[in-house]
Amino acid sequence: PRFKIRRRSRLARELAALRRLASWGLPVYCGGHRGRMIALTFDDGPGVYTRLALRKLRRAHVHATFFLVGRSITDFPRLAPLERGVGAFGDHTMTHPFLPALSHAAVVQQLVAARALIERTVRQPVMLFRPPYGGHSKAIDAEVRRLGMAEILWDVDSADSLGANYAGIEHNVIDGLRAGSIILMHENRGQTIRALPAVLVHQ
Repeated sequence: PRFKIRRRSRLARELAALRRLASWGLPVYCGGHRGRMIALTFDDGPGVYTRLALRKLRRAHVHATFFLVGRSITDFPRLAPLERGVGAFGDHTMTHPFLPALSHAAVVQQLVAARALIERTVRQPVMLFRPPYGGHSKAIDAEVRRLGMAEILWDVDSADSLGANYAGIEHNVIDGLRAGSIILMHENRGQTIRALPAVLVHQ
């Protein structure tokens, strides 16, 4: 089946829905099964392939969500603002640690510092959060809720971070598509960028 990736015109309505989800304090794994919308998300940016990813997204007129790492923003300070016209932003921590292994104070620091840096850089409020490696706990979920963010996980893993090549990434994404799917990809991987045109054409 053919699906539509989330478009810019729907952003305001979706953010309002996310505010409601954030108030519940529950991780979000998919967008529900009504309609034919899916969400394309990119973790760990910005990075060396960011410009290429943006070029392909713009060409396809597709909106995505970028879960940014504070350390990556520091390494590539000019790139994150370029994503404003193509995507929404989420907090992916400052240094990408496995959060359940940290103290509560360290978890708070990871979330708060990254959120502040992202907001300063892109000049937009950040109300989405994705835990690195999908690692979370009830205490982490509660902290995300306290900060007013919605915790976004996924139900389709491209496996690009696990070493899948472009053909494998294409297969994993296209085969996993369902109404409401949230697709996990990474903007800092060349094989992902190579796979992206086929993924976008399929929508």
